[in-house]
Amino acid sequence: MFLEYFLSFGLFFLTAMAVFGIFLFLYAKVTPYDDYQMIFAENNTAAALGFGGAILGLCIPLYSALIHSVSYIDFVMWAGVAMSIQLIFAFLLTRLSGKFSVEKHINDQDVSVGILMAFMSISIGLLNAGSMSY
Repeated sequence: MFLEYFLSFGLFFLTAMAVFGIFLFLYAKVTPYDDYQMIFAENNTAAALGFGGAILGLCIPLYSALIHSVSYIDFVMWAGVAMSIQLIFAFLLTRLSGKFSVEKHINDQDVSVGILMAFMSISIGLLNAGSMSY
């Protein structure tokens, strides 16, 4: 019995970690700037805040999917929804132009825009998670 529970935990946890890893890769692809370069080479705090918020924005609905899913397949489907919503949001937000250009402000290391992006990503994650509470 214990082994069955442990294997179930492992399957769900490893799948959640796989979704997390895929998200880290895809998020860097949907943003028009190089998140990893900006964070690790340029010490761009705004980029780190925006990316960190996106990570939380994914993990909140991922957690909701873990606790509300009725099966493994159900979890995988909702995890895909959680990741897709966050990626679509990031894609759209980083494509704004003019004075609302997230790309320009992140490149300029505008911390206030990084914080705003983080909070918006977390808010989308909370709404996403709440929508999964069926």
